[in-house]
This record gives sequence, C-alpha cells and structure tokens, in this order.
Amino acid sequence: MRALRSNDAPQRSAQAAVGEVLGAWRDSGQGLQVERELRLFSGGAAIEDLPFLSTLFCQNESAPIHFVEHLLLPLLGRLKADPLTQSPLRFSTDDIQTTLVIAKFRNTTLTLQSVSGAALDRKPYPNSASFSPTETYDRILAGTARVLKVAVEQQLPNGALLSCNESVIEQGQVRHRYGRSEAQLLRSVQGSLVTLKLQRPTADHDVTREYALDGGRLLRQAAGTPHDSRLELAAALLGRMARLDAAPLLSVMAEEEGNPSLRWQALRECLGLDTARGFRTLCSLASRADDPLAVPAGALRAQLLETYPELSGVSECPA
Repeated sequence: MRALRSNDAPQRSAQAAVGEVLGAWRDSGQGLQVERELRLFSGGAAIEDLPFLSTLFCQNESAPIHFVEHLLLPLLGRLKADPLTQSPLRFSTDDIQTTLVIAKFRNTTLTLQSVSGAALDRKPYPNSASFSPTETYDRILAGTARVLKVAVEQQLPNGALLSCNESVIEQGQVRHRYGRSEAQLLRSVQGSLVTLKLQRPTADHDVTREYALDGGRLLRQAAGTPHDSRLELAAALLGRMARLDAAPLLSVMAEEEGNPSLRWQALRECLGLDTARGFRTLCSLASRADDPLAVPAGALRAQLLETYPELSGVSECPA
C-alpha cells in the first residue's frame, strides 16, 4: 500500500488487465450474442425469437449456469490475483441484495442478483408493493425462497383491488411477469437466492405505483422511466424557483403526448406560475375525450371553478 501511494502504475496496469478479461468476453461469441439480442429485446422482440436469451430463460436448462461461469470465473480469477482491483461490471450492493449488471442497452438489462436470507430475516415484512411498467424474466440459478405474488385485479379511483398468493420458488424455475399488474415480494430465503434477471420497460411508459397491501390504498406514484423522472423533477424545480418564463414550456409539455404523470406535473406547475395560461391548458385537456388526463382534468376544472368563480372569465375556456 505504501508503494502504491508513491507509484500507482502497478494498480492501473492490474485494473486494465481486469478490463481486458471483460473485453475478451464481450468480443467472444457469447458476449456478442448477448449484446445483439439484448438490443433486439429492447426494441420489442419476443424472447422466443431470440435463440440465446431464450436458452438462458428456459426451464431446468443448464445453459444459464454455464453462461454465468464462462463470464465470471475468468473475472474472479483476475480479481483474486490482484485483490485491490475493482469489478469492471457495474454493481450495487446493500445489506440484503447485490446486483451485477452483465449487459445493458438503454433501459433493458441482464443482471445477476444475489439475496441473503439471513439479512432478509432481519428486515420487517413489507407493507406495500410497487408496480412498474416493466416486463421481467427471472431464472433461479441457486437457492429456494418463499414469495408473495401481489396482483392488481382492478384499478380504483384512489387505489387498487389487490390479490395475494404465496408460493415457493427454487433452482431451475423461470418466472415471467408484467410489473404493471404483478409484483413479487420475498418473504424468506433459505441461505442465498441467486437469480439471472432480464428486464425491459413496456412500451406504454406508464407510471410506477405503490399500493398498501392492506386495503390497496395508493401510497405514491412516480414516472416510469429515468428520463421522465428527470423531466418531472425539472418541472417541479422550475415551479419552486418561480420561473414565470417557464410557463409556456410547461403548458406545451402538459398538452403533448407522453407520460401522463409527467404531463400532470407540468400542468400543476404551469397553474402555479401562470394561472390564466395553466387554466386554459387544463380546459384544453378536459375537452379531449381520448386523453388519459381528460377525466382528472375535468374534475380539477370543476373544483377550481367552484372555488374561484372568477376563472370562468378566462378566455378560451368553455364553462
């Protein structure tokens, strides 16, 4: 360590060597196939039409184990030889879960996930479930777990009607779910649970919703993609900064096609910055029969007119 503080060339060389191992895998037949099919999967291709990915997520096949070993064993050998180097693959870890990103294209990912059963036992049972606009395939590589499947049976004005069923997942199984209508919560894990996970956003880019398990009350919702989430945050920031010059842009954002949650946030901030412009935008949305915001916009318009009758004089707003 003392030598590395004065000369880090050996450390940089060792890190480059780890990167070369990953680069060799990405240039191999396996790596090239994964990245090519991941791009196609991200574009909407069915997994059945992608021979390599479909093999990885086929029930009780040994291919997923061989795939992971072919990638990780050379990397782990290199990391063991130079223990001060870092993994060239992106990863995240906490007390319960570690996730390693094997391949990524846009918001579509192929990851390896490990969950510690002992750490999970120390965590309270969740009292809510989140539903995101994603499609997910899980291939259980090792371990056994008890899971709670939570399904949205019906959307309600301020929540959802939920159904819950417990089951056991174990090595060799493949699970497929659409996150907009189904969530999976881990109840307990024997030892460690290792999962190969393939996930892509769905085409509708709906919002992510979190419901209470007891009663199905809507607790919170957020934009369904990182891009829309950043725009939502930017719209909120413009409102908090009282940027009056941003009102025209927010009005356009509210009226254009796109994520309803983002558009609603833009409308709220526009109303706060420029009430007349925002109210005209609100009326425009309420008049669009095929717009997903038409009903909530109509309800908000009626509420505002009842509270502030003077708004009925705003031009271009049908009373």
